[in-house]
Amino acid sequence: MVNAADAFPRDSEPDRSAIGLRKVIHVDMDAFFASVEQRDEPELRGKPVAVGGSSDRGVVAAASYEARVFGVRSAMPSVRAAKLCPDLIFRRPRFEVYKAVSQQIRAIFLDYTPHVEPLSLDEAYLDVTDDVRGIGSATRIAELIRKRIRTDTGLTASAGVSYNKFLAKIASDQNKPDGLCVIRPGEGAQFVATLPIRRFHGIGPRGAEKMAALGIETGGDLREKSLAFLRENFGSLADYLYRAARGIDLRQVKADRPRKSVGGERTFERDISSGSALRETLENIIEIVWERIERSGASGRTVTLKIKFNDFTPLTRSRSLPRAVAGKAEFADMARALLDAQLPLAKPIRLMGLTLSALEGEEPEHPPEGAPLIASQSELPF
Repeated sequence: MVNAADAFPRDSEPDRSAIGLRKVIHVDMDAFFASVEQRDEPELRGKPVAVGGSSDRGVVAAASYEARVFGVRSAMPSVRAAKLCPDLIFRRPRFEVYKAVSQQIRAIFLDYTPHVEPLSLDEAYLDVTDDVRGIGSATRIAELIRKRIRTDTGLTASAGVSYNKFLAKIASDQNKPDGLCVIRPGEGAQFVATLPIRRFHGIGPRGAEKMAALGIETGGDLREKSLAFLRENFGSLADYLYRAARGIDLRQVKADRPRKSVGGERTFERDISSGSALRETLENIIEIVWERIERSGASGRTVTLKIKFNDFTPLTRSRSLPRAVAGKAEFADMARALLDAQLPLAKPIRLMGLTLSALEGEEPEHPPEGAPLIASQSELPF
C-alpha cells in the first residue's frame, strides 16, 4: 500500500489540474531546533537535549529524540521535563541560527519547484506536479531533497509524498525520524482508515474523547458516519472530517501564504480560580506562544486572551495596537493586562490561551463549508 518506490511516473499522466490530483511533498525537519544544537555542539550528539528555558517558568520549545524517549515534548514546562529526564541538557533557543538554516533549506526546495508553502521554520509543502527539472517522479524529488538537506546542512528531514496536502503531511510523520513514506493515488482512503483519530489535524485530546464517546476511534470509524451525523455533532468541522476520512483534501499549495494568527492554549488538570495561579499559568503560555511566533515569523497587532470556564462557557478579550507588536515584552504586557482586567473571576476556569493575530488572512486548514464533496479521489484516474 505505502512504499518508497519510484511512485508517480511521468508517462501516461492525465491532466491533474482537471481532476484535482496533485503531486505534493511535505518535508518536516527532524527535531529541528535540538538537531541544530547537536550539530553545532558535537558533544551533545546522542544525548537528551531540550531547547528552551530551564527556569521554573521555562518551556520546552523542542526536544531531541533521545529526550523524547523519556516523554519530553515541546510545550512542556521545563520543570516537568527535567523530572522526566534527570540528565536532560537545556540550551537556550537561537532563533537567528534556526532562521538562517531554514532559509538554506528553503533554497533547496526552490531548486525543484516554485510552489513552496512554508508552515514554519522546519516544515513546508511542495507542489511538484509540473516536475520543472524533469526528474520523473515526486518520490525521487523527495529523496533528492532529503539527501541535499543532509549534505548541505548536516541535518535530517522526513518527507511524505502523496496526491494532496492532508495525506502528504500524515505521511511525513509515518516513518520519522529520517524517513520517507509514499501514499499513492488509490491508497489514500485505505491508509486513512487505519489511522487513530488523534492523527487527524485539528483533533485534540478533547475532540478525541468526544469522538470515542460516539464510537469513532479510527479513520475507518469516521468514514462510516454520514455527513448529516458529522454536521450535527461537529458543526463547521464536519465537511473537513467527511473529506479527510476519504483521503480527500481540496486545498492548493500556496507559496508564501500569509499567516492569520499564531497561538496556544492550555487545558488544566484541575479548574483554577486563584489569581496568582492564573498569572503563573499565563507566564507559561506566553513563553509557549512567543516561541511559536518566532518560529513562524508571524507579525501581528492584536493579542487575544481566551478563557473557558468550568461550565464550558467561553470568554475572549482582545487588545490591538495601530502597528505590529514590537516584541516579547510588549506581547507579555498586553496579555497580562487582558488577564488582570478579568480578575477576580466569577467562577473557575478550565482552559486559557493566547493568540497573536497578524494583519493578513490565511487559507483555512480545511475547505470552507459549501465546497463540493466528491465521493473519493481514490476513484479518480491519475
